Amino acid sequence: MTPPALAQNNQYKRTLLQLRSKGERNLEKYIFLSSLKQYDEDMFYAILMANMPEICPLIYTPTVGEACLEFSHIFRKPEGLYVSIEDKGNIKNILKIWPKKAETRITVVTDGSRILGLGDLGVNGMPISIGKLSLYIAGAGFKPESTLPICLDLGTNNPKNLEDPLYLGLRQKRVGDAEMDAFMDEFMDAMAEVFPKILVQFEDFSTEHAFHYLDRYRHTAKVPVFNDDIQGTGAVVLSGFVNAAKLSSDASGRALTDHKVLFLGAGSAGVGVAKQVMSFFTLQGMSEADARNRIYFIDSQGLITADRPKLQEHKKYFARTDYSGPPLKGLSEIIDYVKPTALFGLSTMKGAFTQEVVEKMAVLNPRPIIFPLSNPVSLSECEFKEAIEWTDGKVIFASGSPFLPYTYKGKEYYPGQGNNMYVFPGIGFGGVLAKCTHVTNSMVENGSLALADSLTQEERDLGMIYPRLTRVREVSTQIAARVIHIAQEEKVDRNNVLRNMDDHALLEYVQKRSWYPSVKTT
Repeated sequence: MTPPALAQNNQYKRTLLQLRSKGERNLEKYIFLSSLKQYDEDMFYAILMANMPEICPLIYTPTVGEACLEFSHIFRKPEGLYVSIEDKGNIKNILKIWPKKAETRITVVTDGSRILGLGDLGVNGMPISIGKLSLYIAGAGFKPESTLPICLDLGTNNPKNLEDPLYLGLRQKRVGDAEMDAFMDEFMDAMAEVFPKILVQFEDFSTEHAFHYLDRYRHTAKVPVFNDDIQGTGAVVLSGFVNAAKLSSDASGRALTDHKVLFLGAGSAGVGVAKQVMSFFTLQGMSEADARNRIYFIDSQGLITADRPKLQEHKKYFARTDYSGPPLKGLSEIIDYVKPTALFGLSTMKGAFTQEVVEKMAVLNPRPIIFPLSNPVSLSECEFKEAIEWTDGKVIFASGSPFLPYTYKGKEYYPGQGNNMYVFPGIGFGGVLAKCTHVTNSMVENGSLALADSLTQEERDLGMIYPRLTRVREVSTQIAARVIHIAQEEKVDRNNVLRNMDDHALLEYVQKRSWYPSVKTT
């Protein structure tokens, strides 16, 4: 018989107390949680799911950034698969090493070349794959044994890694594009053969490679492919913008079609978000060309215009053709020219949204929409406290990393967090349950709209644009059901059992297929 002091609910309380005893040392908390997951997986997920707002920032952004920087130094034991360029010609056999091949349904694959806003971290990017899959499990209900973290070791151009004797990966420069393409082709063919029921999510590839491999495989691979930086970030920001635009238009009297969005940062995440945000305008009946015309981009050289020499390929779609004056370089002067209703930051430039910039947005708009989306917090374009004070509480705010509520002039304000965790678990779970052949644009877009529709009346009354993180499993269930329905409409589903179910039956099916830990928390 188990002694009362070792009863499951007491052990849960004891473990949580041990975690909290580490104070503000978040990296120590990350290490503690990683060890907990390895020796008591159910306890780990029980703690995560019962304390989402507290634990998510410890296992993912912002703490995962610190964990990646230190990964080769805090490494204990492998939690995923490493596939090296030296394995080329033998990748299928490397993948076969994974002990739970039959159960595997979802993988997050990174090459570590652009981790958050931290740059090329090589195989030190593995915590990104590990953390993301923990969120798939907690956020949507994937079974732990169905997940597979993968880090591709194609070298690193980071001098610190190359000089670090403890670095876990190859100490050599990254391979060229042609060699990488050949490696990736073999890898994707091997994935389809070894894990035929898997959905592949690419994560934190460099900008050019992120677009390239999504385009290369999303319609041609034998397994469905999804890029969270391009599609997931875009989906969650679109959802927040749908709700924010309605609040802003209510205050200004402007039509929804009159919104203008200015992006600071034109990497894969920024362009991916913009392509999703276009859906907001096309849903209002606008043409693709007119929708695109509502979006402006700034990079390190200023406003992106089509006449700029040597313009990178992924920037051409949104390059302006209606400006022919002298180059506009400063954010403030570009705001004067564009007069945006919404300002989005995906620049990884700490403090780029200065007081002057934010105040200028507040002069232009009764309720300005300001989304500093760069991760982690140390790279956020502005902080919630600043945005509230500089707009006298009028801002509609969402960030990439979490900020605490802030009391200003006696009123408590709640920050929105454009956390991909709201949307990618549901999209992935719906795609896997539908046994989809592809993850289509419409599946992603409708996942975003399901998130926008998921707010409770209480959340709306508080002016929130995203649901509380504590409701993420409920929200993911709604997203997954909507994604299944769209997959059926587009005839990319292969699960015949679900085809005759109505929306209510689909929702019940998703709920029943969701995994929960056995540990009792009360």
